[in-house]
Order: sequence, then C-alpha cells, then structure tokens
Amino acid sequence: MKLQIHFFLLLLIFASCSDSNTASDDELFSMDTESTMGKTMAQSNPFFSDSTLPLGYPRFDQIKNEHYEPAFKQGIENHLAEVEMIASQSNAPTFENTIVALEISGQLYNSVASVFFALSSAHTNDEILNLQQRLAPELASYEDSIMLNRRLFERISDLYERRNTLGINDESIRLLSKTYKDFVRAGAALDLDQQERLKALNAEIAVLETEFRQNILSEVNDLAIVVDSREELAGLSESRIDVASEEAAESGLEGQFVIPLLNTSGQPTLAYLQNRDLRERIHKASLSRGHRGGEFDNRGVLSAVLEKRATRANLLGYANHAEYILENQTALTVEAVNERLSQLASSALTNVLEELASLQDIITYDGQDFELASWDWDFYSERLRTQRFDFDADDLSPYFELDNVLQRGVFYAAENLFGITFQERFDLPVYQDDVRVFEVFDVNGETLALFIADFYARPSKRGGAWMNAYISQSHLLETKPVIANHLNITKPTTGQPTLLTFDEVTTMFHEFGHALHGMFSSVEFPSFSGTRVPRDFVEFPSQVNEMWAVWPEVLKNYAVHHQTGEAMPIDLLNKVLSTQSFNQGFSTLEYLSASIIDQALHQLDPDKVPSAGEIMDFELRTLKEFGILIPSVPPRYRSTYFSHIMGGYSAGYYSYIWSEVLDADAVNWFKENGGLSRFNGDRFRASLLSKGGSKDAMALYRDFAGREASITALLERRGLN
Repeated sequence: MKLQIHFFLLLLIFASCSDSNTASDDELFSMDTESTMGKTMAQSNPFFSDSTLPLGYPRFDQIKNEHYEPAFKQGIENHLAEVEMIASQSNAPTFENTIVALEISGQLYNSVASVFFALSSAHTNDEILNLQQRLAPELASYEDSIMLNRRLFERISDLYERRNTLGINDESIRLLSKTYKDFVRAGAALDLDQQERLKALNAEIAVLETEFRQNILSEVNDLAIVVDSREELAGLSESRIDVASEEAAESGLEGQFVIPLLNTSGQPTLAYLQNRDLRERIHKASLSRGHRGGEFDNRGVLSAVLEKRATRANLLGYANHAEYILENQTALTVEAVNERLSQLASSALTNVLEELASLQDIITYDGQDFELASWDWDFYSERLRTQRFDFDADDLSPYFELDNVLQRGVFYAAENLFGITFQERFDLPVYQDDVRVFEVFDVNGETLALFIADFYARPSKRGGAWMNAYISQSHLLETKPVIANHLNITKPTTGQPTLLTFDEVTTMFHEFGHALHGMFSSVEFPSFSGTRVPRDFVEFPSQVNEMWAVWPEVLKNYAVHHQTGEAMPIDLLNKVLSTQSFNQGFSTLEYLSASIIDQALHQLDPDKVPSAGEIMDFELRTLKEFGILIPSVPPRYRSTYFSHIMGGYSAGYYSYIWSEVLDADAVNWFKENGGLSRFNGDRFRASLLSKGGSKDAMALYRDFAGREASITALLERRGLN
C-alpha cells in the first residue's frame, strides 16, 4: 500500500527548485532555476516536465526504465539545493520561509519516486530491481543530508521554541511540531560523530531492506508448485485447474500444472485439494520461504537488519526499535501493545482449541487416524463450514464477478454513503493492459480524484494488497489525488469471467477504504494528506469499509450470478452473513502470532538479536513463551517472508488489530445511526476522512463517534468474549 522509501521522504511531496544561497520569502516560493541540462533532458525524459494529463496523472506510456536514474539524480540535486537555500538564508526563520518552504520542496524527486517505488511493487523487472538496490544507499544518504542539516535544524528549533507566539493556526502548529520531532527522531540533535555513525547505519539498513524484499519476490516465483497430472488436483474447480494449466504453459511446462504461492503462510488451494500429500507439499514450500538455504535465503539479511535497527534506536536514545516506532503511534508504548496482544491471544487460543477439536472429529468420523496438521486446517475447516452452514465456498464465486463487485458493490456503497460517482477513463495510459482507470466526481460534479484499479496477480508484482498515492491532495500545492489499489487476483483463462472468493471481495472493499481516505483528504499541507496518519490508525478507515461488503442492501446489489444475472438466493446470502464469526479463533491467532513475532524481534537489544541460524528457533521459542505455539496454526507470516516488517510496518503489524478496535466500534455506530446513508457518510467524511493527519487521530475518532472506542465490539465480532 506504501512507497518503499523512508517515511520522511514520503512526506516531501512537490516543489520548486532553486540554487541561490539566500533569498526573500517571496523568492523562496517563486524561483525557477531549471538547468540547461534539465531543459534538454525534458525533451526526452517525461519526468523533466510536468504531466499535461488530468490531475498530473503519470505518463506511463512514455516512462521507460532508463528515465528513472537521471531523474532521481537531478531530483536529489535540486532538492538538496532547495534545502541548502532554506537553511542558509540570511532572513530570520519564519513559518513560511522555513516550514512551508520545506513542504513545497522536492518536486522532481517526488515525481519520479512516486512512480518508481509504486511500479517496483506493482510491475517490476530486472532493471528496476537492480536500480532499486543501487539507489538504496544513495537515498539513505540523501535523506540524511536533509535531516542532519544543522543550520536547518537550528531554524526549525527556533520556531518550535516560539511556536505559541507565531500567530499561526492549529494545523500549522501541528506541522511545526511534527517537523521538529521528525528531525530529532532522525538524529538532528546528535553530535557529529554520532551522526556519522547514524548515516552509516541508515545506508546499511536501506540496502538490506531492499535485498530482503527482492528475495521474497524471487522465492515466490522460484517455489511455484508444479503438478504433473490433473488427477492430483481433485477438489479444485475446473476453472482453477485451467488457470494452473495456463500458468504451466506460460512457463514452458506444457501438459503440467503450476500453482503459484501467495504471500501468506496459508494458501487458498489448501481449502479444496483432496490430495493430502499435495497439500503438505504446497504448505511446506510456503513455510520454507527465505530459510531453506540458497541465494534467496533471508535469515542472514533479517538478522543484520534487526541488529542495525536496534543499534540505531539505542543511538537515538531509545531502548529498542519497537520503542522508537511506537512513540509516534496511537499505542505510544511497548507495554500497551504487549498487553493488548497478550489479552487477545489468550482469548483466541481458547477458540482455536475448540475449533481444532471440531476438525479432528471430522477426521475421526472419516475413519482416518492422523492428527490434524497445518496443511489440513483449511481443508477440514471448509468441510466444517459446509456442514454447519450447508454451502461450499465455491458456491459463492459465481455471484462475485469482479466488475459487479467493483461497480455494483464497492462503488455503489461509496455512491450511497458519500454521493460521489465514477466514470471509467479509457484515454489515460496504464503500465499494464489489465489496469483500469476511473475518474471520481464529487457531489458538486467536480473531479475529486483519479482511481487506478490494478487487480490481477502477475510474476512482476509483489504479493498482498495495498494502496498508494501517485499524487496526494494539498491545498498548498493545489493538487488533487491520484490513488491506486492493488490486489493479487488470479487472472482467469481467456474468455472466462473473473470470479472472486469472498476473501477477495472483502479485500477489494478494504483497499478501497484506503483509497477513500486518500481521495477525501482536504488539508493544507502535504505532510498531513490522506493516509499520512499513525500506522496503527491508518487501517481503521479501510477496515470500516469492509462492513459494506456484507451490508444486506449492498450485498444484494452486487452478488448476482455472472451468467443469469439472478441475485444470490436469500438463503445462501443469509448463510454468508452467518459465517462472519466462523473460524475466527484460527484467523485471530495466526495474525496475533505474526504480530507477537514482529514485536519480539524489535524489542531486542542489539546483542540479543538472534543470528541467522537462530532466527527460526527464536520464532518458535517466542510463541511457546506466549503459550500459543500450536503446530497446526502457523503464523500468518514467518519472519523470513514477513514483507510488512520491511515495508513500513516494522514493530507495527499489531496495527491491524489495534485499528480493528476502532473499526468494530464504528460499525456499531453506523448500525445505531441508520447504516448506509448520506448523513452518516458525510459525517464520516467531514469529521475524520478529510482530516488526514492534521489532527490527533484519537481526537478525530471522538469527533466522529462522539465517544471513546470500546474493545467490547471487537471481542464480540471475533467471538472472543
């Protein structure tokens, strides 16, 4: 969902460039010093001139691999010159000539970075991967050059000390305070020797993080499961088998079948495959990623990252990396997170043991004498679901055709809540043929945003689902959002419809919740735009949006048979709704296990970090100490393919369940106040979604709901009370 660069660089969005040493306030905002080289390059490199497409939409049809590096280099040069001008000016510091000037700096850099890091996740290639690796230490050094600029920090510090006498509004004071804190957290207050050590650590970490992410993608592609016969795939639908056949043919394995691995430990095919040996093979391959030896082994990389993160945290005055990260979140402390995770894990464990016993009973009933293994859970869970609710998950897919889900479900809910409308654009370039673009219109008929929908899996795309902003909203910069959603739906065979699982439906609604957060942003400063909120708050709007996937009015509108157009039968619809708490012990525990591992790894002192050979044992020991080491319920991610902790969620994976407390409470608020209505949508938009990070996150929630959130709703939802 996020660009793969440091948080601060994500905040520096659009700019003007300059090269003089001193300037007046007016000059800081108006100077245009485009170099002769830049003017020449603009003729051939699309990054060296402003896009003329609507809202500054990227010119994907013109951008080539060779354009990135020169644009990065020029963007960095321009931005550092701008920063130097701000830092060295003779004028006394003001909010406008220092803080606002920083906000509008870095235009060229952010233009190329927004595209490059988005496509490095969505549609990469060897050239991009190699450039990403080469750039990592340079970008770390670039960031340090800004954040460790002493003269700049002196100006910011001066303003911060006088913040209550400057006559600026609350949002401006918040920006000033945030900027000061960001610089301190980046090491601006350290002495020169400490800063040199910090620079070295940042560069080393950046290289290692990039290597880790690239290894994950390589492992997924390298470990795709090859099956020799159609008979081995018994239990899968014919359409899924056909897709596996096409995957094999595209890989030069005509007559065979290929099942690619998804990013999580569990794999969707395990719910249907009758061949237990094949289920075991797939599952063990999934769990082996990153720690099976070979060139993509991530154990050594992970150990090194953890040690350097812990060392950096100590250098900055924190006990560990988790303490450093949590200081900036709504959770605030390690103790608060540990307590919440422990509380929920205990409740989930009780449910898991009950669920396990029920699944073991089915095995016994079948006359089998084996003990339920992790590769059996999904298969027998689906059996149990069928028994209890009298339907198979495959019964649902014919009613979840992708375009219906998108336009008659996701868009329909947004239209009814917020009054916005959507129109597909076929005239804007895309980076992949199956990517779609929609113009989003506000209630007044004006363009609100552009929305990029990239739903299909491909070898060039990382696993999972996420949102990113190519362009973020800002009144200061007079920009409107260009937002993208990415999923990993298996593309059907040619001529066949795209039929989704219910999990994929929910994911589509979830990611569009992030998109709405970005689209509805109405803030002055880019630093506060859209999803630039604490990590453990950012998932809240997206989780709330999931509720509309099962809201009866919405579900009835989009859940129609792809061939007949008939609505999903009411009894099947009711069964779907009745399964919402099914298997929640398992789902909760696999998530919490990953969250606990994340915290345990990042709460270590540098000298306590496990070596490459100790990483996997550390995982098991941690889960055992928490009392949640259940062999049949592995963590949703094992540490060696835990992409979240290298992509902005380090010591932050707990955020999903932390945000879900707010989500469950908000769902109750909507139900108490009439559900799907413009009044409720307008309130949610005005009081929370539009504010981005311009106000304290928990204050925003209270403004919306008129109350503090209670954990009770979450416990009830997950059946953990």
